[in-house]
Amino acid sequence: MTLYTATITLILIMDPLGNVPLFLSILNHVERSKRKRIILRETCIALIILTFFLFFGQHILQGMHISEPALQISGGIILFLIAIRMIFPHEDAENKARQVGEPFIVPLAVPLIAGPSTMTMVMVIANQAPFELPLWFLALLIAWFVTTIVLLFADHLRKMLGERGLIAIERLMGMILTTMAVQMFLTGFEHFLHA
Repeated sequence: MTLYTATITLILIMDPLGNVPLFLSILNHVERSKRKRIILRETCIALIILTFFLFFGQHILQGMHISEPALQISGGIILFLIAIRMIFPHEDAENKARQVGEPFIVPLAVPLIAGPSTMTMVMVIANQAPFELPLWFLALLIAWFVTTIVLLFADHLRKMLGERGLIAIERLMGMILTTMAVQMFLTGFEHFLHA
């Protein structure tokens, strides 16, 4: 995996465009002046969580005796499920995301940005080449930066692209993620057979 593929994969899994409607729905009752501050705070919390899993996830896996092929296969399955949800979203997802009061950590930082699939992915990336952690951290930073910028301009994006435009882009990203998930699954299965 290269810096480019790791960055693109993380951006697709973080799904900033797909999260725009959910973020706007959750922050609908919050004053516009506070929204950007909340988004910035939540994305920073997500970055801290993902950085922890990037640097220490491998030790967690070793402690639990989880092999690299198992991690790749499970990562591929999780990515595939995420991709299917991106292509065929649930209509009530936005309604479930609504809550009273200012959100803190849940549900914006976790699980919308630093969800199980993103945590698994950073561990998969780190496990494939543990000696290149600075490179993977750079990929995570770039993906986080892109996600943060998209979410900070969520109101403008919805006005510019419209709901249909956002849905179309999310489904296209879901199609790309599906092929990446299948490839990850096949790679993990191939490593398992060789082992």
